[in-house]
Amino acid sequence: MIPTTLCYIEKEDSYLMLHRIAKKVDINKDKWIGVGGKFEDKESPEECLLREVKEETGVTLTSYRLRGIVTFVSDRWVTEYMFLYTANAYEGEIQACNEGTLEWVPKKDLYRLRLWEGDKIFLKLIAENAPFFSLKLSYEGDELVYAALDGKTLPLH
Repeated sequence: MIPTTLCYIEKEDSYLMLHRIAKKVDINKDKWIGVGGKFEDKESPEECLLREVKEETGVTLTSYRLRGIVTFVSDRWVTEYMFLYTANAYEGEIQACNEGTLEWVPKKDLYRLRLWEGDKIFLKLIAENAPFFSLKLSYEGDELVYAALDGKTLPLH
């Protein structure tokens, strides 16, 4: 299993989104996601979050909130446990990212982007200011085949 973090940094009514186009081998290739990544040895979720955001954007988060834990299961990759954050304040200037293109995207336009289907579920939960949640998403290839929120199966489509 792989522990990771993912953060949606907010400014006005937009999120900083990463269009993953730089790496040749990337499970997120051509998708739009938040910023974050894999834990390093002995890191807490917050330490991973702060390091990954700094590496990918050049900024230091000064206000962030853990929104939920997302379990990704797939027939193509190892199970991933993702600590999902939002952040609304940072210090520094956004810099270019070596994993793709960073862009401020108005929240109302998010669903026009090429997102993972499961990401649409947790982005909606964040938008609704849902209490802390546990979301399980199961994929076969790029297709979402199962979703459960706090242990209860969600209808797909």
